[in-house]
Amino acid sequence: MVSTVPRQKTGNFDPRKFLATIGEGRKVVAFPKKQTIFAQGDAADAVFYIQEGKVRLTVVSKIGKEATLGILNEKEFFGEGSLAGQRLRMGSATAMTDCELLRIDKKAMMLALHREHAFSDLFVAYLLARNIRYEEDLVDQLFNSSEKRLARILLLLAHFGKEDAPQTVIPKISQETLADMIGTTRSRVSFFMNRFRKLGFVDYGGSGLQVHSSLLNVVLHD
Repeated sequence: MVSTVPRQKTGNFDPRKFLATIGEGRKVVAFPKKQTIFAQGDAADAVFYIQEGKVRLTVVSKIGKEATLGILNEKEFFGEGSLAGQRLRMGSATAMTDCELLRIDKKAMMLALHREHAFSDLFVAYLLARNIRYEEDLVDQLFNSSEKRLARILLLLAHFGKEDAPQTVIPKISQETLADMIGTTRSRVSFFMNRFRKLGFVDYGGSGLQVHSSLLNVVLHD
């Protein structure tokens, strides 16, 4: 199961500009593609804000099975468990592309939330939206077929409903990762992707995978 959180409308408030004014306890850090940002079990002592790039959140079970929890984009936060008393990271975060992140110490983040109500409102709205998405993902995992789950995650990754559709899914995502996201096997994903391509729902190109609005037929069909 994987979550991609809808971006919140911020009006005239720019969280990036505000976060640049909080002084000590913040720094811009760069991570190249595939580099670990933090690992499961590391100290939970900061929150991250994505200025550029994409980040993948994962968790590994005691028997070594890895699951993808979310794929995050620019203007999104992660690592907020540290604000709720989490001492150790419950999962890992990895750069899916070259990333520029703002690392905000726990203390500095708490002060920022108390100092600026607009920022606090935006942050709470973001967390609520993420929680709603987790609930939707759970329902999807419990009641929908693997084919429908695959169609849904492709539409989410392509930001369906935004401007300039169809959009390319960037970065390129392997079939193994897609299988991990929806809880099925790579062979099943390969079968469904070939079917989607033959039906004209998706196209493969040099720049990546293009998802067409017609893929909604799979999600809406009972």
